[in-house]
Amino acid sequence: MKKLLFGLLVLPFAVMAQPAADAAMIKKISDEILSNGKAYEQLYQLTKQIGGRLAGSPAFAKAVQWGRQTMEKNGAENVWLQECMVPHWVRGGADKAFVILVDGAKTSRELDVLALGNSLGNGTVNGEVLAVQDFAELERRKDEVKGKIVYYNNGFNPTNVKPFISYGEAGIYRRSGPSRAAKYGAIGVMIRSLTESTANDPHTGAMAYNDSFPKIPAIAVGPRDADAVWTLTRKSKISMAMYTNGHFLPDTIGHNVIAEIRGTEFPDEYITIGGHLDSWDVNEGASDDGTGVVHTIEIMRALQAIGYKPKHTLRFVLFANEENGLRGGTKYAAEAKAKNEKHIFALESDAGGFTPRGFSLQVSKEQMAKVQSWIPLLSPYGAFELSNDGGGADVSPLNRTFGIPVGELIPDPQRYFNLHHARSDVFENVNKRELLLGAVNMAGLIYLVDKYGL
Repeated sequence: MKKLLFGLLVLPFAVMAQPAADAAMIKKISDEILSNGKAYEQLYQLTKQIGGRLAGSPAFAKAVQWGRQTMEKNGAENVWLQECMVPHWVRGGADKAFVILVDGAKTSRELDVLALGNSLGNGTVNGEVLAVQDFAELERRKDEVKGKIVYYNNGFNPTNVKPFISYGEAGIYRRSGPSRAAKYGAIGVMIRSLTESTANDPHTGAMAYNDSFPKIPAIAVGPRDADAVWTLTRKSKISMAMYTNGHFLPDTIGHNVIAEIRGTEFPDEYITIGGHLDSWDVNEGASDDGTGVVHTIEIMRALQAIGYKPKHTLRFVLFANEENGLRGGTKYAAEAKAKNEKHIFALESDAGGFTPRGFSLQVSKEQMAKVQSWIPLLSPYGAFELSNDGGGADVSPLNRTFGIPVGELIPDPQRYFNLHHARSDVFENVNKRELLLGAVNMAGLIYLVDKYGL
C-alpha cells in the first residue's frame, strides 16, 4: 500500500517535471536569440551588400559564398556546397507597357509593369486589349482572343482572412494564364499583380508555358494601374504596347549550402531546417526569403551557443532556386535518397519575418495531436496556431520521397503579399524583434521534435 501510494505521488511530479524542463530549455533558447541574435545583422549583409539573387546570376553565386562563410563563422561543425543545375532566366532590361489608343484616339499612358519570371519577350508587342475577369470569361469570349493582348483582372478575394488562400486561388492566372490565352491566339498577356497592396508596385513571379501553344510575353501590372485599365476597358476599346526581353541562358551550376550539428544518439537520422537563398531580381529578397535564410543560420548559432547537443543530426540548408524551378529542394531530396539517408522531419521558413503565429504541417492525425500538445510550450513566444495545410516548397520533395512529416513557420500573413515579389521587399520592411521571434519558435519546435520525435 505504501509503495502504491508513493507511486501515485511520484507519477504526477514526474509528468509535471518534464514540461517544466522543456519550458526551461525553450526559455534558454529564447533568451539567447533575443539577447544575442545575429539574424538582423546578417539580413542586412545579404540584402544590402548582395541584393537580389535570381538563380543563375552572379549575385546568387556571391550569396552562396556568403552563406558558406556565415555558417562557418556561426558554429557549424561542417559546411559544404551541394551542386545542382539551375535555370538561368534573365529579364533583359526594363519592362514597359503603355496604353496607346483609347477608342481610336492616340494616347501614351505608361503602366507600371514587370515581366513574369520565365516569360519570353523580344521587344515590343502592340495589340487591342481584351479584358476578362477570369478563365470562365476567357472561355466565353474565346472567339475574340486572336491577335489581342489578354488582361486578366482576377485579384485576391478580400473575404479570405488568410491571404495565402487568396494567393493560391489567384496564382493560377500567373502560372498558366499566358498559355491559356495563347491557345486561342493571344499575342500577349497582362495579369493583375498578386497582392492587395494599396501601392502601385507590380509583383513578378514564376509562370510556366504549355509547350503545345505559342510562348507569348507576359507581364504583371501594379494594383492602381490594374484598376485604371479595368475601368477604362469597361467603357472604351483600348490598345497597348508591351516591351519585354526576358530570355533563358543555358542552365548553370548552382548550390545548396548545407551545415550540420551531428547527433549524439542517432547521428544517421536527420532533421532539416532551411530557407531558400535565391530571390527575384527586382528587389533585395528580404522577406522572400532572406528572413528564412537568417532564421536557419540563427537557430544553428543559438543551439551551439547554449551548448545544446541534439540526439539527431540537425541539417541547416540554404536552398537554391526555389523561385523558378525548385531545383535545390529537389536535389537535396534526391541525393538523400541516393545515399539511403533516414530523414525524420523537415521545417522551413519561407513566409516572411513577421510576428510568428504558428506552423503549417503535413502530418498524420496522431502526429498533429503530438505537436498540438506542445503548443503550451511555444505559445508564450507567439506560436499558437497549427494547420495541416502542408509544409513549404523546399521541404516538399522530402515529404514526397520519404513520406516524412514536414512543416513551415507561419508568421502573421497580412502584410506578406504587400512585399512578395515586389520592389518593396527590402531590408527596411523587416522588424528585428519579429524576425528573432520567428527563430525562437522554430528552434523550440526543433528541440521538441529532436527530444520526443514524431
